[in-house]
Amino acid sequence: MSSLSFRCSPIHGIGAYATQPFRSGDRVLEYVGNKITKAKSLRLCAANNEYIFALDDEFDLDGSVKWNLARFLNHSCDPNCEAERIGGRIWILALGDIAPDEEITFNYGYDLEDYRNYPCSCGSPVCVGFMVAAELLDCLRHGAAGGTR
Repeated sequence: MSSLSFRCSPIHGIGAYATQPFRSGDRVLEYVGNKITKAKSLRLCAANNEYIFALDDEFDLDGSVKWNLARFLNHSCDPNCEAERIGGRIWILALGDIAPDEEITFNYGYDLEDYRNYPCSCGSPVCVGFMVAAELLDCLRHGAAGGTR
């Protein structure tokens, strides 16, 4: 993966960093893993597997495998990438221009259920302190979800 390097991140653990410029809409990295049924996905989520992506109405993708380098991408409340399903695959796409040495981030899109169990340390000026979907950030800012931090 010559377009990315992986090293310690100020956000959390290991992060992925651009080694070349990316333009808006570029495919940065594929999120890969094992294709699993929705039933197995529910069991894995109940066992705290946080690497599950919905593929379609029948199947999900378990990205907890060692060969999924995208599992190192960190959450940000103000990300430079987004995850998108394209042709039955999950791609991490650049939301705008990304410079070399910039950390690759995306919003994990968590809902408000148990949001306090997922603190965020992205450092963004718009961060609400928890890893929630972009459309829920205002709920936490305005206390609609039971208060912030």
